[in-house]
Amino acid sequence: MIDFSNGSVFKLNPARPEDIMPLVAPLMIPQERLVSCYKAVRDFVVFTDKRLIAVNVQGITGKKRDFTSLPYSKIQAFSIETAGTFDLDAELDLWFSGLGKVRLEFKGGSDILQLGQLVATYVL
Repeated sequence: MIDFSNGSVFKLNPARPEDIMPLVAPLMIPQERLVSCYKAVRDFVVFTDKRLIAVNVQGITGKKRDFTSLPYSKIQAFSIETAGTFDLDAELDLWFSGLGKVRLEFKGGSDILQLGQLVATYVL
């Protein structure tokens, strides 16, 4: 499992759904749909209409992957922090019951307000 307790886990950029979908499709349930996805160098995060799936790519070849499923129904609170003039990264913090805080960091070009609205749509 990804160690979410050690602060920043990812520096994410928007990714193309057609590149990510084949990797997570086997985990998705019928009628679940991919809403948004973001990728770091090797790791990536997928937002569906039911949950967030964080994928930690491991090993030299990258064939070993840890898939962590975080259902929106377990989110107790969330916050977003927009990018600034000097701090170009944006953050999304999610507090999950039984897990604690999960922080995702996004490059400045990411639409963090849209992500906040996406999370609010499925949590509130």
